[in-house]
Amino acid sequence: MRHFKAIFRKQFLDLFKNIELLMNFIIYPFIAWLMGTLASPNFDGVPPDIAEMLVAGMPNMVLMMATMFAGMGLIPNIASVIAEDIEKKSLRVLSMAGVKPISYLLGVGGVTFLISVFSTFAFGLIADLASARELLIFVAAMLSAVVASIFLGAMIGILARGQQAASGLTMPAAVVLGFGPMLAQFNGTVRTLMTPFYTQQLNAIVDYFVGGPAAAPLWQSFAIIWGNVLVLGILFAVVYRKKALAKRA
Repeated sequence: MRHFKAIFRKQFLDLFKNIELLMNFIIYPFIAWLMGTLASPNFDGVPPDIAEMLVAGMPNMVLMMATMFAGMGLIPNIASVIAEDIEKKSLRVLSMAGVKPISYLLGVGGVTFLISVFSTFAFGLIADLASARELLIFVAAMLSAVVASIFLGAMIGILARGQQAASGLTMPAAVVLGFGPMLAQFNGTVRTLMTPFYTQQLNAIVDYFVGGPAAAPLWQSFAIIWGNVLVLGILFAVVYRKKALAKRA
């Protein structure tokens, strides 16, 4: 626990020194807020029926940014941090100081999770969800997706040969998980292909909030998200065992 607290504090302070990583937690809620400010009944030069449609669809656009945040904003963050520390041999120093690799991973992931809590509540408030129940459901779904992204990002960070390689490996996963749910709204084939992924189920929960067609009950979407968390957690454990951070430090 002492080592975990030390790593958590170190990573928390380092995050605020790394503007690029910190911006990933800020830029998505900021764009969502910017979209929310456009949800005004007075669109200059826009016909009333089109303006009404834009206002009605704005919450969906705002919450879509939350899905993109879970898929695109977090995976590169966690992978970059772990790959950089491995590349710079920082973990060797920590290992010599008696810090176990698992304590390091929990510290890094804990910081990402904590900051994501604030981003998640920001999305929920900007979208102006109708009730406290809806906000709690959204927060539960988002934070479940955050855990899945932390596992995936950590796994990529361990597998990567360095920080630059980690960026290349995270890009395909981030694009698929981030943009896939948005494309699925316009294409049935993409929707079918994306169904097993946690970001698509997060988007399905978002559709429930904005009155869209429910593809499945909420519990089913949560079950798929938690299934993703379980699978990614197992895969991470396998990768961690084969390529332990202590051996690569």
